[in-house]
Amino acid sequence: MITTHKGEIPFVVFILPFLTGIALGVKFPSAFSSTIPEIVFFLVAFAFIFLNTNYQRFHLYQIKWLAGVMMHTLLFLLGLIVVINYNELNNQDHFSKKTAGYLLVKINNEPKLTGDLLRFTATVEQRVLNGKPSACTGTLMVTIKDSTAKSLYYGDELLIAAVYHPVDPPFNPAEFNYKKYLGNQNIFYQAFLYHNQFYVVNKNAGNGIIAYSLRLRQRLVEKLKTNMHSPEAIAVASTLILGYKADLSDDVLQAYSKTGTIHVLSVSGAHVAILFVLLNLLLGFLDKFKYGRSIKAVIIILLIWYYSLLTGFSPAVCRAAVMISMVIIGKTYSRHISTLNILALSAFFLLLYDPFFITDVGFQLSYLAVFGLIVLQPVVYNWIEFKNKWADKLWALCSVSIAAQVITFPLSAFYFHQFPVYFLISNLFIIIPSAIIMYAGIAYLILPAAPVVSPLMAFILEKTILLMNKVLALIEHAPFAGINKIWITGTQYLLLYAILISIFYFLYQRRLWLLNLSLCLTLLLTVSISLKRWNNLQSTNITFLNLKKHIGIVFKTGNHAVVLSDLTYSDKTYRYSIQPYLDSCQVSDIKIVEPTADMQTSSFIKKGNLIQFGNKKLLMFDKQLQRLDLPQKLKPDYVYISDNPDTDINFIDKNYDYNLLVIDNTNSNSLITNLQNKANALHINYKALRSNKSVLVASN
Repeated sequence: MITTHKGEIPFVVFILPFLTGIALGVKFPSAFSSTIPEIVFFLVAFAFIFLNTNYQRFHLYQIKWLAGVMMHTLLFLLGLIVVINYNELNNQDHFSKKTAGYLLVKINNEPKLTGDLLRFTATVEQRVLNGKPSACTGTLMVTIKDSTAKSLYYGDELLIAAVYHPVDPPFNPAEFNYKKYLGNQNIFYQAFLYHNQFYVVNKNAGNGIIAYSLRLRQRLVEKLKTNMHSPEAIAVASTLILGYKADLSDDVLQAYSKTGTIHVLSVSGAHVAILFVLLNLLLGFLDKFKYGRSIKAVIIILLIWYYSLLTGFSPAVCRAAVMISMVIIGKTYSRHISTLNILALSAFFLLLYDPFFITDVGFQLSYLAVFGLIVLQPVVYNWIEFKNKWADKLWALCSVSIAAQVITFPLSAFYFHQFPVYFLISNLFIIIPSAIIMYAGIAYLILPAAPVVSPLMAFILEKTILLMNKVLALIEHAPFAGINKIWITGTQYLLLYAILISIFYFLYQRRLWLLNLSLCLTLLLTVSISLKRWNNLQSTNITFLNLKKHIGIVFKTGNHAVVLSDLTYSDKTYRYSIQPYLDSCQVSDIKIVEPTADMQTSSFIKKGNLIQFGNKKLLMFDKQLQRLDLPQKLKPDYVYISDNPDTDINFIDKNYDYNLLVIDNTNSNSLITNLQNKANALHINYKALRSNKSVLVASN
């Protein structure tokens, strides 16, 4: 559906200033207080009401733009006010602003057990100081290492030691920003607790409906395990049908991600749509009765929300349920209502409830995908006309996949740095298996256990999942299956969307200036990417990474890099903290060298503890050198202290003449503190990786 006039989609027009206000508040959280925006909001609202009740008196019909400007201003201020007030750090009663010995917290989500660590978020309800409780607010990420904590669940109230700290920012280039990720969920502090640092005050004190839904989901997951045997199939079924991802393996996730079908494993709009199609078909007979359409709408909405209950009220499912409920209501009582209007209205209410949804990748992808299906899919579908009915249906499905992939490509490239080449094949393939899994899975879970029927349905469910996984794995490993290491800047991301919009409007309106604009923007994007690529190829640098208890130094020359580390490719820390940096620099040739090994390349020579890289020298000072006095001073450019040697600044200064001292995290806290204190006193140039981001120095 493509509109010809903005008057047909007023909610789409009016949500734009609201989104702008929210985005500004999220981008600059500490730049505004709510007082001034609230005062201005009420003044403008009063003026708007006054002028609208006296528009004839003041001849305001001659100033047509005034009402629009005031409404846009009000919506912009509303978005800004909502996000400022929603940010917990702006609340004076936030627990971080109060001194406390203990905190009374309530678990507000389903705890996740990973190894021997139990992790959950909790709402802080009270602080306790000197035995006196007082009210406070805030959300805390809690991790407990204690076997007795495994019985904790949603709604349990705990008295915990008030030992918490701010979430750490990313310490290495291109590393996942966990601090920002949690901050977008209103979580700014985390606590790590051990035995005897928590006490269960009350059980099952949470919201009864949510508690019931989470318990129900656990029982349904156990029901899947009753008649299914493959752990892989059980994990996919639990994720695809119920949104329970705890048992999903990395290999399965990678297969779905690299084939462009990861959306199947996120219970969201597509799953709700599949359910809606079935319900609409089964209840179609009600349309023949007088109030049948209304009755059908009520039943479908109730069943969709019951499905949301089965998934534990997953945020993605709730978003889809809100969206599709509004679509059903709109289409039931008005045949000419705009789907874009409903889409914008549902986004408005969701953002009014939680403005931080705007930062959620799932929220952005789901709304963009639906927007693409509404606006872009008809244009793509009209590119080719088939007279054969089945060919036409196949092309209709292709147009859906193309529209969704095109509209979400810039966002996927920006966040996930890859593009699935065979997305059309994989998405066409999963249509039937995913529908079978949804229908068979829901039927199996809802119907009571039967001796023959239940095992048969579980067998169909399991074999369908295994077949789908096998085919997707084949597509994943096919030649040129994906374009990886796509790292674009924020500016390039916006340019991509500007190009897509201009091309789309050219195809729709056939205006030559739109084609020229898209070509100019494409040239600008190409130049930007080429310059970035050229800079990466020309740069030569050394990067000292902050890897906590591991050594990590990257010696980069163009698209070649030597990584000096005690980690391997398969280590989680390497994939989390080193590989993203190499990918962002578009490094294609990587060699890993252990700290004790020697190696020589055209630009890198390591012998013992001494490294020559370009025109720079680096000394690895460890236990082998801790008591080695030199006859004369060695002059390296950098001294890198690791492996906790028994030394001090005086000994190092006596034997080495250097420009920068780097202290990594493999040293003890006492040694790091001692070296820092002495270096500060002697005004020595140093970097301690314990409290710093990675250190990058140019070698030429």
